[in-house]
Formats: sequence, structure tokens, C-alpha cells
Amino acid sequence: MSDLSCFASPDRRIAVLLHEGIRGTHGKTGLALIRYRPEQIAVVIDSQTAGQSFAQLTGIPWDGPIVASAAEAMAYQPDWLAIGIAPSGGALPESWFQEIHQAVAAGCSIANGLHTPMAAHPDLSPLLQPGQLIWDMRQEPPGLAVGRGAARYLSCRRVLTVGTDMSVGKMSTSLQLDRACRQRGLNSKFLGTGQAGIMISGEGIPLDAVRVDFASGAVEQLVLKFGNHHDILLVEGQGSLLNPASTATLPLMRGSQPTHLVLVHRAGQTHIRTFPDTPIPPLQNVIELYESVAFAGGSFNSAKVVSVALNTIHLSDEEAKIEIDRVQQSTGLPCSDPIRYGVDNLIDTFL
Repeated sequence: MSDLSCFASPDRRIAVLLHEGIRGTHGKTGLALIRYRPEQIAVVIDSQTAGQSFAQLTGIPWDGPIVASAAEAMAYQPDWLAIGIAPSGGALPESWFQEIHQAVAAGCSIANGLHTPMAAHPDLSPLLQPGQLIWDMRQEPPGLAVGRGAARYLSCRRVLTVGTDMSVGKMSTSLQLDRACRQRGLNSKFLGTGQAGIMISGEGIPLDAVRVDFASGAVEQLVLKFGNHHDILLVEGQGSLLNPASTATLPLMRGSQPTHLVLVHRAGQTHIRTFPDTPIPPLQNVIELYESVAFAGGSFNSAKVVSVALNTIHLSDEEAKIEIDRVQQSTGLPCSDPIRYGVDNLIDTFL
């Protein structure tokens, strides 16, 4: 059994290392894992909020314990520790690494989504017992080739989320669409392309670990693997064509050869979050950009943006409804906040 399938097994008990990720800005991976696999989460580790209510802090309906350290978490008998944080620069502080060391010594396997590999770490690997794993998921898949545009010959619908910026909700939108499709009895599949999506779904590729020449080929390989066995593929988007630091969106478009695009936007955002001098154009212009690039990316099948997913977490309910209505009026497309209001009207656009 692979590291990935071991972690994805439904009987796993997972501790999530989330120091400073509940109140801070670098807990996206852990928070998403808890939202979409709550039944498997045994305990959360966060020294800032230990003893408090996770649901009240985050709005995510999980009522398990928050403890201050990995040593305390072992009392809840997890068999995996998932690193749910991505500190600035990608390296864990030494004190947090020592908590991973404690977890390994206690028999936990490690799910590591950081760029820094740990499986061969001299302080960790000697502690591993038979059946205990350190899964460094940000590794390039084997046997890659350059993209060929082959996914355009698949008969399944391929729905790719694209964004006006990074970290606006593309993964959550794709997951919500997949969940709702399956609730309708549709044969759909979510394909993760980042560490959080891979942890949640048990399938995918770490696109940011793939050499750029093979990036579209890696996406193509993933889509071809599942395209003949599912009617709908929900491909997790990454990055943004508008963000100067982003490199992932174009290979996703070329590799998946999307039949439909869903645009994801944070309500009210007017510029790239980390580049204040880079404005976000009106959404209608962004829609035209993505449709033009999809057409020129090898598919020539006129993939359209069929709906808008709006992230309104920072707005009141009344403000959110006003913004959704405004976006629908300005774009002429169905719009919803997938977490707040669901995605039924978005699904209808690609069925």
C-alpha cells in the first residue's frame, strides 16, 4: 500500500499540527483537512488556542480537542500526524520540528506537505518502526512526459477552477462541487493538485514540485488516469494568471484541457494580495482572459467560464448576498459562495 493510500484509509486517526495556523495566516492546509475529513481528526495541536472551541474559532463544525503540544496529542492515540501549517519560507521552527520528532518516537506516521523533505532526516528515519511512514508528498511523480493535449479526447466533463489570485478558494470550490455532484448520484472525481487537496482526497499530484517542462504532462497523466472512469472531473485550480508569482495555472489548463471553467474571486478584492500595485481587472475582463487562454492552450474547444464562486468569508450575510447579486448582474453568470450557500446553481452550469 502506498503512503498516500495509507493516509487516505478511512480508519485513520489523524492529529493535525496547526501551531499559529488557527488565528494566523498559514494554516490553510490543516483547516481544509479538518473541514473535509472531520470524522478522522482525533486532535488539533495549537499552543495559541489550546482548550478553546475549534468550531467557534474557525466556523468549521468539528468539536474535537485542541491541545498545546504533540506530547499531549498522543493521549488521543493518533496514528498519523499531518503537518497542517506552511510557515513563511517553508521551514518549521526548531521547536515545532521537535514535536514531529516526539510524534515519530511515539509511533505516529507523518504526512508532510512542506517543500522540506523529512523521510531521510537523520533525526527521524532511525526512529521508524515497521509500517510507520514519513510521507513527503511534494515529490515529482515518476514517468512524466511533456504534455500532448491528449485530455481533449476524453468524453468526460473536465471542470477546472481558476482564480483572480492565489488562496481565494479554488480548492474548496472544487471539493464542494465534487461533494454536491456525488450527492446527486453523479459519477464525479475531485483531483487534488496541491498538498491539502491530496491529503483530503487521497489522489493527485503536487504540481509545485514538478519541473516546469513536465508540469502540463503531469496534469495530463492525472486526468487521463481517471477520465475514462468518471463522467465529471473536478480539477483543483492553483495560482492565477493575474499573479506575477504564479506558474501553475497555465499547465493546469493545458494538461486538463478543460471543458468548463469556474472563476473564483474574493469579494471586493481589487489587487493581488501580495502585490498591491497589481490590480485585478473587472471580472468580465478576467473571464475573457481565461477563455482566450483556454482556447489557445491546445484544446480549441472554446471552454467557457460558466459560473463564479465568490469567497465572502469576511462579509456579513447581508453584505455577502449583495455582492453575489452584484457579480451575477455584472457577469451574467450564476454566482454563489460555495461554503456559505452551496453550489447547486453552479453545478447546473456544467451539466
